[in-house]
Amino acid sequence: MDISLFIEKLALCLPGFLFAIVIHEAGHAWMAMKFGDDTAKYQGRLTLNPAAHYDLVGTVIFPLIGLMMGPIPFGWAKPVPVDPRRFKKMKAGIFWVSFAGPGANILMALISTILFAFFYTKLPLDFIVRKELIKMSEYSVLINIVLAVFNLIPFPPLDGSKMVSTFLDYNMARKYEELQRYSFVFILLLWFTNIFSYLLQPALYLGYAAMNLFVWMMG
Repeated sequence: MDISLFIEKLALCLPGFLFAIVIHEAGHAWMAMKFGDDTAKYQGRLTLNPAAHYDLVGTVIFPLIGLMMGPIPFGWAKPVPVDPRRFKKMKAGIFWVSFAGPGANILMALISTILFAFFYTKLPLDFIVRKELIKMSEYSVLINIVLAVFNLIPFPPLDGSKMVSTFLDYNMARKYEELQRYSFVFILLLWFTNIFSYLLQPALYLGYAAMNLFVWMMG
């Protein structure tokens, strides 16, 4: 591996990656507060400060390995504490708090798409960091799409499974949650087969289509 190319790619990916995992957790914390649980707020997690959400494995080690092995980094932040017993409406709270993380990533992907189109169409060709800003915003789109799609997979303990559990009765929900014991095997299966890439393809296609659309609209 060319170390200089790796450092360049890391620098271009890092802003999008850090903001993606931070806004994911802040989204959970913000929505939990809206439903009556301020636990995350009082533990200092309702913030966009990466230091408050930092996790050694998920924020540093795993993303670096992912970047060495693949096109973009993948990782996570420290999960925010949520107490569903404090929700004004428990099932609705669990659903929307769970969706808020991936939802924040979808919103961030859209914002990054607009930034990509702006940098591509409005910056002069001789602007000193034009190429870097375009690539940085493209990476941000892709990273946020990957995180959103991954977390929406309905397999415990991912956010998608918590959303699905709100539609199940108590006994079915408990049996469903027991699948969590196989989560490590499931994640390995996703990453070392083509299953996840198949799930990603439609979302990535939409991401690139949106980038092209905004470039056309701003051009």
